[in-house]
Amino acid sequence: MSPRSASVNEELRRRSRERLLQAAVELVDEHGFEATTLGDIADRAGSARGLVSYYFPGKRQLVQSAVHRLMHRTLEEALEREPHTEDGRERLARAIDAILGLAHDRPVLMRQHMAGLLQAEGFVACPEQRRLAELLTDTVKRYGSQDLAADYPMLRALLMGAVYAALIPGVPMPVPVLRAELFQRYGLDWESGVPPESETGKKARERDLSRFFATEERPSSA
Repeated sequence: MSPRSASVNEELRRRSRERLLQAAVELVDEHGFEATTLGDIADRAGSARGLVSYYFPGKRQLVQSAVHRLMHRTLEEALEREPHTEDGRERLARAIDAILGLAHDRPVLMRQHMAGLLQAEGFVACPEQRRLAELLTDTVKRYGSQDLAADYPMLRALLMGAVYAALIPGVPMPVPVLRAELFQRYGLDWESGVPPESETGKKARERDLSRFFATEERPSSA
């Protein structure tokens, strides 16, 4: 039997990583971070347990990358949904609703994610986090920012603060209240976007998460 080509090996590694990311999101969402082990994730992904460390230095890094993947693909889907628009105000409204929607729909997962960001290592530098940053930066730019270096970090901080406020055990703030505050700050129309608690928003986010962790080759956007 002839050895596999480099391209085939690369594709197999990519698919293995995708399966680990999806399994991490599913299990932490179902059971929480502490109750989920790397062995559990490997078993759900159908991977050898030792393979996890090949891609990720530890559970915290794996889970953070997985959640950032979920966030950036959720945001990407919201920004590009039909009817497509280049209007910066509408795109910002969609971005806010997409992130608040995750807090609304997946409180266990997002609470664990926020807790992980407060650990010593903070943000994990990974392709998923960088793509999320790119999407939010582009959203701020289209909104009309003249100072991306200041306005992008502010939007990121406001979104993180809103997610945190929505998820505080015992004293959570209602998502519609947080949405209203963000919309007022940016001068957005209430009718813009897709409110997380609307039927349209719920249906859009109830679809199978596997679309965000596809193991087939995705066509290039170039």
